[in-house]
Amino acid sequence: MENFNLYDRKNKKKVIEKVYFRSAIEFLYSQNILSKFFLNLFSKVTFLSKFYGFLNSKKISKRKIKPFIKHFEINEREFEKDVNHFRSFNDFFIRKLKKDARKIDSDVNTLVFPCDGRFLVFPKISDIDNFSIKGAKFNLLNFLQDENLANKYKEGSMLLCRLAPQDYHRFHFPIDCTPTKAKLINGHLFSVNPIALRNNLKILSENKRMLTILKTENFSDILCIEIGATNVGSINQTFFPNTKYPKGEEKGYFALGGSSIAIIFEKDLIKFDDDLISMSKENIETLANFGEVFARKRLSL
Repeated sequence: MENFNLYDRKNKKKVIEKVYFRSAIEFLYSQNILSKFFLNLFSKVTFLSKFYGFLNSKKISKRKIKPFIKHFEINEREFEKDVNHFRSFNDFFIRKLKKDARKIDSDVNTLVFPCDGRFLVFPKISDIDNFSIKGAKFNLLNFLQDENLANKYKEGSMLLCRLAPQDYHRFHFPIDCTPTKAKLINGHLFSVNPIALRNNLKILSENKRMLTILKTENFSDILCIEIGATNVGSINQTFFPNTKYPKGEEKGYFALGGSSIAIIFEKDLIKFDDDLISMSKENIETLANFGEVFARKRLSL
């Protein structure tokens, strides 16, 4: 059974990730006939995800909250409201944080993580192929479903954000920007857990996702793609298109389940922080929080 190391950026050390429903995920992605049947059933029949979401929106699901917080050692003091005031497990899942729970870097020449989670960086988008241990290839055109955008960003760079079920599941703008309307690209709801991704990298291009172009002054146009995953009933956008937003303002939230975000930049516009590059070369995700710097404007080529 493979353990997945994370680099804890705050404490500057490697840790072992606690995987929610690990045994079930390992079974579903074990590539035998029975597992493939159930994988297709749970990932492609959206009714099951919606039904799971419905169950976790009921009052009785509140009993799961405190054991979940204890198991994953989640800091309750960051919550905007008291844990006893959540109406259901899903209400807890889409929780808001106190205004001072995350510090947002204010430098106009930096980009900040859009969410809490686990992060990989790819200075060249083609580098993402090295993340897969099964030899699958990442196809930018299939991912974006737009030939013009694929050509524009094919030599660019990418930040890949993975949110585990225990994470704060609201996402934010990484820079001052004016976002376009989010475009829905329909798809399935495969897990984005590393167990799943390392068996089938094409999941990123097969899952339901939403694409927004962020128009910025210092970083040209940035692509922001939210990717749904197992038991995510919806990707909810809370912003207004064509309205200017400051860095760190909320963009939206994921409903119950795991999920992912990809942020894509044009060639030679940014420089990722060295620790992220170093860990990503080892296929180790960096554990970090929304608001922390992950890249800076490249001042010279």
